[in-house]
Amino acid sequence: MNNTASFSIPLSLRASGSALKIIAILSMVADHCAYFLMEPDAPFYGVLRSFGRIAFPVFAFLVAEGFAHSRDRMRYFLILAFAGMVSEIPWLMLNGADGTHNVMFTLALGVAALAVFDRLCEHGPLSFVGVSGVAALAWWLGTDYDWRGVLMIFLFYILRHGTMRPWLERSSTHFPSQALLQIIFTFPLMAHYGIAGAVLASAVIFLYDGTRGFIRGNAAKYAFYSVYPAHLLLIAALI
Repeated sequence: MNNTASFSIPLSLRASGSALKIIAILSMVADHCAYFLMEPDAPFYGVLRSFGRIAFPVFAFLVAEGFAHSRDRMRYFLILAFAGMVSEIPWLMLNGADGTHNVMFTLALGVAALAVFDRLCEHGPLSFVGVSGVAALAWWLGTDYDWRGVLMIFLFYILRHGTMRPWLERSSTHFPSQALLQIIFTFPLMAHYGIAGAVLASAVIFLYDGTRGFIRGNAAKYAFYSVYPAHLLLIAALI
């Protein structure tokens, strides 16, 4: 078995990639509404922020999956980078010129790190040096989730689709789910932003069934990417 199905999760509980996207969007919007529009002592502020911690790990997981199945990885990178450039305007409206940059750039750098790894994987340690360099670039640029975000994307990818896959298949009797291994290795990174959110994000990722789901076609795909800058712009307008 190559995914969470090896744990015999009931079909009614499994979630497609599209379902994960919807959950991540709702989590992201709830988190940003609480952060920008509510006071820290307001009712449900903590609940919304904890729920909001689901978003990035799920997006990171989906980027790793998207890279693995993309037929045009350069186009995938450029779409994320362009979304980052569009989102930078509402990001600056909300955060000011504080030296940070929006999360779309982190996701784009995650794709770049995976491309570097795939290109250099035959050279052993050099591939990990390349990934570390991209993670350091994210930290230097001040992208949201910085090096931890890039590393999270990398771990999601290598533990499911990378050079460790043959070892995982041989070890399947001890670790019957690659999703479980992904969660174990990425949990410390997720927990840096809150234990409750890390647990919730892990549960969502664990339910992934390996299918794309109902979000198909270019129109739906671009609508999904537009949610990020659109909701930031709306929050900025409300403020």
